[in-house]
Parts: sequence; C-alpha cells; structure tokens
Amino acid sequence: MIVTVTMNPAIDKTVDIDRFERGDLNRIERVELDAGGKGINVSKTIRELGGESIAMGFVGGTSGTIIKHVLADQNIQTDFVEVKGETRTNLKIVEENGEVTELNEPGPEVSKEQLEDLLDRLNGYANPYTLFVLAGSIPAGIPTDIYRRITEEVHRKGAKVLLDADGPLFAESLKAAPDMLKPNRSELERYYQMDYRASEQELVSMGEKLLDHGTDMVAISLGQMGALFLTGDKRYRCPGLRVKAHSTVGAGDALVGAMAYAWNEKLPLETCIRLCMGASAGAVTSIGTKPPHRSLVDELMQQVELLEIQKYIDK
Repeated sequence: MIVTVTMNPAIDKTVDIDRFERGDLNRIERVELDAGGKGINVSKTIRELGGESIAMGFVGGTSGTIIKHVLADQNIQTDFVEVKGETRTNLKIVEENGEVTELNEPGPEVSKEQLEDLLDRLNGYANPYTLFVLAGSIPAGIPTDIYRRITEEVHRKGAKVLLDADGPLFAESLKAAPDMLKPNRSELERYYQMDYRASEQELVSMGEKLLDHGTDMVAISLGQMGALFLTGDKRYRCPGLRVKAHSTVGAGDALVGAMAYAWNEKLPLETCIRLCMGASAGAVTSIGTKPPHRSLVDELMQQVELLEIQKYIDK
C-alpha cells in the first residue's frame, strides 16, 4: 500500500506564453488546470503506471472540493482532512524557451486539532506493508518537524517512508532516518552549506553520508543532466534522456512516484531506476502537471543508461 501525504495541495494553473514581459501586458496562449501539490502529483504518476495509492492531506473550500472530484475521476482514492479557508492556487508561467516562473500561494492555516486528525488517520494505515510518501511544503500552523514526527510514528508500526522535502523539513526529517530520499542537487548543496556547485564526487559522498544515517536509498536528481541513485551496495549515474521538453514542472514528482510504485511492486533496483528515469523524462513532455503516459515511460526506459560508479565517501 502507498499513502501519499500532501500537506499543502493546490490547483495548479499552468499558462503558456511566448515570452514573459515583467511590468507589461502578457497574452496567454494556453491554460491548463490540474489537481496538484507534490504528493498528489505522485499519486497521479502511480496511477498512470498502473498502481494504486491513497492521497491524504488537507483540503478546503471550493478548490479542495475540485481536487477531490478530479482525483475521484482518475480513480485515485482519497482521505483528506477538511479545513477552513480555501486550498491554494499555484500559477506556473511557462515561456516558449522552457523557462518556468512559479507563483505559489501559502495555503490555508491548519489547526492543531486538524493536524491531530490527520496523524490519527495516517497511523491507521501504518503497517509493515505500507509506504508513506511525504512530499512538499507545509501550510501555516504546521511545525517544521512534522515529517520527522510522522516518520517516527509510522516506523513504530513497521511502515516505510519516502521523503521529498527541502530546508528545515528535510533537515528535521533526517533525524528519524526516512527509508528513501529524493533530494535534488541544490537541496543537498544547501543542506551541506556549500556555496558552489558540487561535483559528482561530492554529491555521491553527500548521498553516502545520508545512507550512513540509516536511509536505504537516495535518488539525487540533477535536472537535464540525469540523476544519481545510491543504495547500501550500489551506486549508479544515469545521464539525462533526450526528449522534447515542455517544462520541468512535475519531473521530480514523477520520479518519486516511480520510486514508490517500484517499492510496492518489489521491482529489482535496476528496473526501479529505469522506471524513475523514464517517468521523470516523460513528465517534462507533459502539459501542466499531468503525469506521463505509461506507454511513453516504457519507451523511455529502454534508453536509460546505468553507469556504475565507485564509492567516494571520506570516512
């Protein structure tokens, strides 16, 4: 069973324009509306790959109702806690050259009682056969140690955790040793307080330090350059795949969705990596935050190169 947790869902409004002119009139060429938020995007990818998940988190107002209806239409099970206020709308401006500008609203405030309601529901799903995907930002009223708390609580029941978060959420969560991590290059550089672009050797070393803290698998996304995948005894570099990109929005979420799906299906590591790379590359060809079609992912998987690399860590 896979449970995705989206503390701060959104209606993703993606607009295509020729070129963004700051301080001037911009004419929109196309508009796409999607139910979004990192965890929800993960659930959409899992569904497209042929799997199932339960999407959880907080929703409110008309936007929250729309999100539930959209996911129901996609046959994605949900168990959201209702909150006062309106679920946010995030605007993503995609230019012809592929550059993306994002304007994200903060989202409604969540009360202590509503948070406890969600935690009780999550614990109800926790068992040794459950993977919790904790992804994205948190709304006002939620402490930054929330992902650590969830990880500690579900670990007591034998459940697993896949974390995709940044900043204090990432740092705090590491104290509870999530089972899988999906940082990108810049998130790792910030965490290790590097003020320059890390080399591959440095990135692998940082990933190995995360493994030493109790994580079983680390996937480091490198944008168009591909990704690094590390486990206790394997290290792989996968160059980026050549695709006709629309935007990079949702690529990381698709990778996380593939990781979760592969865990649930008990796929071999190398198959998991190929699926992750295929899903991530496929996502950049999609409009808005829609997941890539399974047929495209299968096609792209055949193009993935797995290049084994050496351990770099300086003990």
